[in-house]
Amino acid sequence: MKTLVLAATAAAIVALPGIAVAQAPAAPMPWAYGFAAPPPPNTPQARPGAPAQLNNVEKHFIPGSRLTFTRAQIANRFGPADWFPEDHPAMPKVVAEGREGANIYACSLCHYPNGKGRPENANVSGYSYDYFVQQLLDFRSGARRTSDPRKANTGLMEHFAKEMTNQEISDAAKYFSMIPAAPWINTVEAAVVPKTRPQGGMYLRLEGAEAGMEPIGARVIETPINIHDTEFLRNPRSGFTAYVPPGSLAKGKALVENGTTVKGQRVTACVVCHGSDLKGIGQAPHLAGRSPSYMARQLYDMSVGNRNGAWTPLMAPVIAGMGEEDMLNAVAYLASLRP
Repeated sequence: MKTLVLAATAAAIVALPGIAVAQAPAAPMPWAYGFAAPPPPNTPQARPGAPAQLNNVEKHFIPGSRLTFTRAQIANRFGPADWFPEDHPAMPKVVAEGREGANIYACSLCHYPNGKGRPENANVSGYSYDYFVQQLLDFRSGARRTSDPRKANTGLMEHFAKEMTNQEISDAAKYFSMIPAAPWINTVEAAVVPKTRPQGGMYLRLEGAEAGMEPIGARVIETPINIHDTEFLRNPRSGFTAYVPPGSLAKGKALVENGTTVKGQRVTACVVCHGSDLKGIGQAPHLAGRSPSYMARQLYDMSVGNRNGAWTPLMAPVIAGMGEEDMLNAVAYLASLRP
């Protein structure tokens, strides 16, 4: 707990020169937030709805799992299904069940028991203990906000962090920091991609008469490999495909490894702080193989001051010189790397 107390103190006293706290009028990369277009002006902050009434009779199964669960059990906010207990260490209570009295959902509901998560939230495996703790402290202090008011789960994280005890934060950090990052995303360059629709913060391929192909444009389309497994069963072994524009991987590699100059502003190479393998050094987190949607959101949120935590000033001189295309290229390349 000593580390947690020190981190909390640092978060309380850190100065943030040059980074203004401000809500962005509209996220310029709506695909990163799970939407097809920017939010209309004066869009109110979204709030999560009440849980749906789900079937608690019919049992479902996943090949390779010895367990069966009803749909209600799969989506239980305070004890969701754990299809593969053998894939991870024993979960602490806050990860497995949350705390219903404080309306803290189980961490495993959104981030899965293996920490891999989905595009609308975050893959939290492979982070260091200190980094994980600091992010929860930043949510607790209000230093991590979303640039798109339609994204409700950022507000949920702020609520959870404020209600969690220091011990619960420490328990979650210890648990997820024990799980190494593993392959989860297949990155594919493509000029045309399957037609999709945004739902729940990610893109789902259209099926039936609506299915087809469309130009990718200046987007990253991150979609489940198996929609049913991801959306209905929340299968923690079923990953994602990230479609990225042609040429973005080579451009991203050059930027990440060598940096660049944009409008006279030097962009520092990512490898300087995050390591030659992009797997993190000290306070700089592991980036290789993470969700491109998530990483793009973080870059934009930092660039406008909506992610304004204790360690954000380290990124200030980097993101100051990055435009939307740079962000897209960087996250496309980072997502393509083996974790």
